[in-house]
Amino acid sequence: MKVLVAHNRYRSALPSGENVAVEEEISALERAGVQVVPYLRSSDEITELPMLRQLAVPFLPIHSPAAVADVRRLIDEHRVDVVHLHNPYPFISLSVVRTAHDLGVPVVVTLHNHRHSCVRGSFFRDGHACTLCQGRTIPWPAVRHGCYRDSRVQSVPMVAALAAHRRDQRAVDRWIALSDPVADSILASGLTSPERVVVRPNSVRDPGPAGPPGRGLLFVGRLTVEKGLQVLLQAWQLAHRPFGTLIVVGEGPLAREAAQVAAADPTVRVMGRLDPEAVAKQIRAAAALVVPSTAPEALPLVVLEAYAHGRPVLASDRGGLAAAVDPAVGWLSAPTGPALAEAMRTAAADDLAARGAAARGRYLRTYAPSVVIGAQLEIYRQVIAESRSRPTAPGRGPQA
Repeated sequence: MKVLVAHNRYRSALPSGENVAVEEEISALERAGVQVVPYLRSSDEITELPMLRQLAVPFLPIHSPAAVADVRRLIDEHRVDVVHLHNPYPFISLSVVRTAHDLGVPVVVTLHNHRHSCVRGSFFRDGHACTLCQGRTIPWPAVRHGCYRDSRVQSVPMVAALAAHRRDQRAVDRWIALSDPVADSILASGLTSPERVVVRPNSVRDPGPAGPPGRGLLFVGRLTVEKGLQVLLQAWQLAHRPFGTLIVVGEGPLAREAAQVAAADPTVRVMGRLDPEAVAKQIRAAAALVVPSTAPEALPLVVLEAYAHGRPVLASDRGGLAAAVDPAVGWLSAPTGPALAEAMRTAAADDLAARGAAARGRYLRTYAPSVVIGAQLEIYRQVIAESRSRPTAPGRGPQA
């Protein structure tokens, strides 16, 4: 089986779990015997372009001629069986869906966020949930509120891209949602039908058997409002620091606020951005992971990493977190300071070893590479069989 994996990497200055997930998936597919044809672009390329071409980048999500030509060439050259698209913005665009179908090749798209309808990708703005654009043919509220990069001007081409590619979105052979809430969101947007949506989580590599519980509570993520950092810091003080120490790993707009709290509270330690091996070390050293997101995330990769290391998770009851965390493997809380403080006290007094063992078991049954890639290969087989059984139609060429 040959799979063309297309992904536009996010800027390296903004660490992305999505980039890591795609890289891990490519490696797992290759270990499973799949021939992967990578088509990987990066937003870091923007600064390397001549000025005139940089000015054209915001319009590439509407149509990217270079990406269309590249994908067509790769399909022809490698006789690809499936195209698997992850993030298409800005260099790839959803135009490649039509290109693949013109060549008789089915397309699978993984939904790492809610950008199928929301230009911000989170159904969250100005500190609260927002679904004003869900189901709209032209999501103009995003322009009014400047949702893309907090700019009305930059939001215009993204809105135009979503409007222009509704037909391509509806033509996608299979959408892979990381959790049930993400599947529900694309169905509510009217872009596909239930039989074309499959819930299949990401995976992380197996670090081996878990050790006994560590000490302290650990946060790993961008230091932003959406990730719930302010809620966490408030809850930590309201709960009277029940885990003894709070380790904060990451960087972002709220880094200064976090540093100020740490300067006044010796139980809080802010470590900044760490490489993957250092993050894994912190997870192993912790008693539990906290994910207090205020936005409805798909499913943060760090949750799977915690489970793999046998660490329970304290999370907000929003989006994919509510679907992935339950009383067997952790604790859920409303994303407010008082609610999270109460959940912290409950978690600190709980049987962390039992929760950790259950988390490790959940990883092995649900998130281990062999389980996830097995499900993905079945998705590929299904769309290939469906594509080859369809009669040739206008705009859909013969199977390569």
